[in-house]
Amino acid sequence: MKLSRRTAAPDGRMPLMEHLRELRNRLVKAILGLVAGAIIGWIFFDPIWDWLKQPYTRIPTEHCLDGKCDLVVHGPFEGFFVHLKVALMIGTVLSSPVWLYQLWAFVAPGLYRRERRWTYTFMAVAVPLFLAGGALAYLTMDKGLQILIGLAPGDTIVLIGIQDYLSYAQAMLFIFGLTFELPLFVVILNLAGVLTHERIRKSRRMLWFGVFVFAAIATPSQDPFTMLALALPTIVLFEIAEVIAYLHDRRLAARPDPYAELSDDEAAPLDLEAIDAELEKGGGRGRGR
Repeated sequence: MKLSRRTAAPDGRMPLMEHLRELRNRLVKAILGLVAGAIIGWIFFDPIWDWLKQPYTRIPTEHCLDGKCDLVVHGPFEGFFVHLKVALMIGTVLSSPVWLYQLWAFVAPGLYRRERRWTYTFMAVAVPLFLAGGALAYLTMDKGLQILIGLAPGDTIVLIGIQDYLSYAQAMLFIFGLTFELPLFVVILNLAGVLTHERIRKSRRMLWFGVFVFAAIATPSQDPFTMLALALPTIVLFEIAEVIAYLHDRRLAARPDPYAELSDDEAAPLDLEAIDAELEKGGGRGRGR
């Protein structure tokens, strides 16, 4: 009889080949979701591309040809690859519930019940944070382009390839979106007991410095405006994460110690919730089930 993820061995373990088969099945489902989203992105390429190129059309026209800023196609195959890139980018966003669920379904059986609740919270907050970062990147892209193009000599015309612009737009959207997720990881680590508020407070200056250095290196244009546009909101999010960590640690400190009134020869009460979680993780049924 084969062991599956839901019919694991009594000790909660699975053979290596079963893990590999489970991973393969999850990857296939995630890839199918990505392909379905990419097909939608390919079908609706025109309105999506009109939206993506708006930041470029907002830059001053003094360096553009005949007063009109158009992107340049350098080869016969470039149009196809632009369609493919845009389709995959939209497919990744549209299929995010699918591949996030597949990741969760693969990891969740090995987690405690409390840790699963944290994962649900993480998934609920991660998507809005990513979208907020992408929206901020979209609003600041034209300023970064204006600064970079403005560095060109006054008697020159700047011709930007369509692939170059698309790579710049993709990098901006994903870097801003992923950076906005970092404070959420701080909260998760604090809830898991790995990172305390005291350690966060002591590392605040180094954290701020690291954010500015990361923003200066990670932003594609590396201009001061884009760096500040990424660094300042990220610091605000880290401060919010620190407040959440402070409240969480304060609540834990105020919780009464169940062992405080016990003498050395008196039996300690059982932590039934922890026992249930351990039985559940090990493949057992728990108390009263």
